[in-house]
Amino acid sequence: MQKITVHTSAPYDILIGGGLLEEAGERLAALAPGAAVAVVTDDQVDRYYGDALLESLRRSGIRAAKYVFPHGEASKSLPSAERLYQFFSENEITRKDLAVALGGGVAGDLAGFAAATWLRGVRYVQIPTTFLAAIDSSVGGKTAVDIPAGKNLVGAFWQPSLVLCDPRTLDTLSDKDFADGAAEAIKYAAIFDRPLLDLLADGRARERLDTVIARCIQWKREVVEEDERDTGRRQLLNFGHTLGHAIEKLSHFSVSHGQGVAVGMVELTRRTEALGLTEPGCAEILAKALAAYRLPTRYEGGLGELCPAILGDKKRKGGRITFITLQTLGHAVLTDVDAGKIAPFLGAE
Repeated sequence: MQKITVHTSAPYDILIGGGLLEEAGERLAALAPGAAVAVVTDDQVDRYYGDALLESLRRSGIRAAKYVFPHGEASKSLPSAERLYQFFSENEITRKDLAVALGGGVAGDLAGFAAATWLRGVRYVQIPTTFLAAIDSSVGGKTAVDIPAGKNLVGAFWQPSLVLCDPRTLDTLSDKDFADGAAEAIKYAAIFDRPLLDLLADGRARERLDTVIARCIQWKREVVEEDERDTGRRQLLNFGHTLGHAIEKLSHFSVSHGQGVAVGMVELTRRTEALGLTEPGCAEILAKALAAYRLPTRYEGGLGELCPAILGDKKRKGGRITFITLQTLGHAVLTDVDAGKIAPFLGAE
């Protein structure tokens, strides 16, 4: 088992190792003696892991209840959060108790947001069961729900008290769902770690999960410790996301997060190469690595049609949007663009 400690305003450990799901009860009993636990998961994850987690909690003498919501991005909403608050109330979840997010990014965001706002803050634990959540969304304390105006526009920074990452839970992922996480791993490699990109480029990340997960989390830990509130270097983690979120929104979320980020990274890099901001050839190398996981790398529409959605992005600051651009593979910078010049920046005049 590996342990990575995140030294934020509320420090916490990330544990990585096979069998941690079965050990969750004893880990949570040690973290919060006497606490009750509200498990939050979706209907797909529940079929695989819900009962195993509840059994582990009950073996440790923990009073536990389980809230199951329909899988998919549509459940990451204010009405869903309100239903979860009602569940917390009915099960008498107090400030001494714990919420546990079991699943992928939607479960983590919904449970984390509800925990951040229920009784003005109760502790929560992340147990990611997707590659994407394991390396990205379960770490760093970003919680949010979507509203019609855009993705993740209503949220809070609320650090988890513990992250239990059991790579065995990734065995049940389809290739498509695993690829969503591969897109985020390639993102880390592109902005920070060229050797990691070489490790991922052959499409065999499943064979190196412990190494890849730990490497990505170590990068996430570093930037979160430096910039917990996402006002500086942490913004680099949004590489590909401004275009990606716009693509997701315009597709009514038929395009997955990983697919949107994959397209966003490559399309933006093609453009910044043309503008002379990025070393030539980076986009092609990125595209080949992403294609090894059968991820898309081109947007079939015109980039100009994404501009209205981009203007509503949460990363907008007044009249400017911050894009994350590569100078070369392994090194990225923040590039501010005037809101009125996004279309020409994207070559969509």
